[in-house]
Amino acid sequence: MARPTPMSGFPEFLPAGRMVESRVLGVISSTFELHGFAPIETRAVEPLEQLSRKGEIDKEIYVVRRLHADEGEGDELGLHFDLTVPFARYVLEHAGHLVFPFRRYQIQKVWRGERPQEGRYREFTQADIDIVGQDRLASHHDVEIPLVALDVFGRLHRDLGLPQVRIRVNNRKLSEGFYRGLGIEDPAAVLQRVDKYDKIGPGAVAELLTTQVGLSRGQAEACVALAGISAADGSFVDQVQALGVQHELLDEGLAELEVLVRLAAAQEPGRVVADLRIARGLDYYTGTVYETLLEGFEKLGSVASGGRYDSLASDGKVTFPGVGYSFGVTRILAPLIGKGVLTASRSVPSAVLVAVDDEESRERAITIARQLRARGVACEVAPRADRFGRQIRYAERRGIPFVWFGAGRDDSVKDIRSGEQHPADPARWLPPEPDRVPRLHSTL
Repeated sequence: MARPTPMSGFPEFLPAGRMVESRVLGVISSTFELHGFAPIETRAVEPLEQLSRKGEIDKEIYVVRRLHADEGEGDELGLHFDLTVPFARYVLEHAGHLVFPFRRYQIQKVWRGERPQEGRYREFTQADIDIVGQDRLASHHDVEIPLVALDVFGRLHRDLGLPQVRIRVNNRKLSEGFYRGLGIEDPAAVLQRVDKYDKIGPGAVAELLTTQVGLSRGQAEACVALAGISAADGSFVDQVQALGVQHELLDEGLAELEVLVRLAAAQEPGRVVADLRIARGLDYYTGTVYETLLEGFEKLGSVASGGRYDSLASDGKVTFPGVGYSFGVTRILAPLIGKGVLTASRSVPSAVLVAVDDEESRERAITIARQLRARGVACEVAPRADRFGRQIRYAERRGIPFVWFGAGRDDSVKDIRSGEQHPADPARWLPPEPDRVPRLHSTL
């Protein structure tokens, strides 16, 4: 078989990188649970019709079919491109068994047919939280979501050395009300262009608004001026009002966003910033929207995002509004692991290699390993009864710090980094705390 060619956009970590990812996912899920979110998992596929009506994403959906399916057989299915659309279906399907407001977290793979580049992949892991109500959901949850996100990122920063973040927030009511106050009849088209502000700049956005949406030069300039407003406190309200546009929906969005920024600043000063260029490309967002930047890695763009949706899930009688946030786990980790910014102290969980004197003593070595594992010490038995020097070199290549000799007869353990060797009892010995599990290292 010829050497396989790597597939662009489908990242695969080596064991040390996977250990980093596993530790990060552990911190994320445990923090979610501290805030009362329950885990769920949904299927990988959804009806194509459902996936393709959620905004400018239909061209990136992977279609799924059976290789030898007959023509016209079965429903057209697609791999989910995020976790929000399948979650909406999940809520409708299981509503009778859920208690509202329902708080869920979900960590799964998603697929998106994007052009692969740093920070953007075709297969990647997301970690989502959502709070969903029945018919109504209090606006204070819009403040709660970014505070949960900051708690997650704060723990990842303190415990694992990941970069700190800044969350940029806006409110679609504010933007839509502003556009309607200007006499614009298609706010969604304007939002989609404004969402490109960071990528192409204000001048290019204004050009798109005039040539593609049909706005006047004055309308386009006003929309760009709104997008340029940013503040970590309530001063953005005065800046918006100074533009002289009036509309009831604008006032509602301004009030909601001011409360969010003020309350978030009281808990996490400077971490939540009102940024009125934030739009989010998916059309199910109806109020607050969030985007998140890694400090020092801003060129990656938003690595976590979300917002309020008031009509994503409905069965025609009952509506399930919600607010949610999605962590792009692979988007965050793949560049950091690839550049060596985040590494593990060893590529295997094993802290001990139990040496084998000869094949007759392998059974005793297995017994030693079993005793160590019973007390939580990860270990493995040497694959070959070889000279001790070769077994030590094998442990070095694996990154295992300790080698156990004797296998029940004059037992001793050697730290192969320092060369120190001491008698040891497998029923009591433990490795030093820093060596019990692989440690994460950050160059930040």
